Amino acid sequence: MHSLSKPPFDVQLEAFMAQVPIPQNLEPEMIPMMRTALAQANTADLIISGRPIEHEEHTIPVPGGGEITLSVFRPTAVAAAAEGCAKKPGPGIYFIHGGGLVMGNRFLGMSVVADWIEELDATCVSVEYRLAPEYPYPTPLEDCYAGLKWVEANLAMLGIDKSRLMIVGQSAGGGLAAALAILARDRGGPHICAQLLMCPMLDHRNTSVSVQQFSNEGTWSQKNNQTGWTCYLGDHGKAETEQVDILASVGRATVANLLNLPSTFIDVGSAETFRDEDVAYANLLWEAGVQVELHVWPGGIHGFDLLLPTADLSQRAIQTRTAWVKTILERKE
Repeated sequence: MHSLSKPPFDVQLEAFMAQVPIPQNLEPEMIPMMRTALAQANTADLIISGRPIEHEEHTIPVPGGGEITLSVFRPTAVAAAAEGCAKKPGPGIYFIHGGGLVMGNRFLGMSVVADWIEELDATCVSVEYRLAPEYPYPTPLEDCYAGLKWVEANLAMLGIDKSRLMIVGQSAGGGLAAALAILARDRGGPHICAQLLMCPMLDHRNTSVSVQQFSNEGTWSQKNNQTGWTCYLGDHGKAETEQVDILASVGRATVANLLNLPSTFIDVGSAETFRDEDVAYANLLWEAGVQVELHVWPGGIHGFDLLLPTADLSQRAIQTRTAWVKTILERKE
């Protein structure tokens, strides 16, 4: 069978991929090594280095036993004002990292948010949810919800305006953020003013045209995706597709599942696995009456702006995203 026609990669991104080895056949036994590498490459110090941003950690218990860590990042001036109660509450960002649901930590991708912390005097809380396969669905999602509940209970201490708390997720974190928005709606809170989903991982079926087009190319292959989903769904994934929980695989949602969700921003590259499921999700949200801004970046690979932030396409994406965030978080309620 001839290979599918497909959109070309952005020239700068293609050159980057030619220089950087990218695993296309992720197996479960490779996960510990990749976790270690990502942990070494993503630290709090790297995020705040040279920035007037403070970092502190909080360990919280989670339902069912166990505990998770939350990292709080905020401008030094905001932290001081919050302690002295000298400043009105400001915007809040609840961040959920990527990593295929099986790797990554609460610092992975935080560079995307650091500029917003500075420019908007925002407080960001990043959650260290537990990872599959050791902790399959629903544990990672429930960890994210527990962290969000902690934020709600500590708004005054954090200096966050309850009407300006948005959730941000990247890749696997984007899928968790999408599910978290639904869960928070169904459980009557916490209130979320908006959700920003960067190249979100939404659909376990792993069969779309874009999945097939980039099955063995780019930065997140069909095989990698299958491994991530298999680990995350665990025994739940052995059921027929129709029985897989919507909150586990948000791409399975219907319009009825998506009513009354907050304003949403979705972006994705045209040359990556998740393109079609992300565009389909935006369409479903529109059908449900949700305000959505969608961007499909031409030639973009998965996570391109994180991997090569200096690329022209990355700069366009970062600037566009930042403009939307400012519109949402600078609103006068």
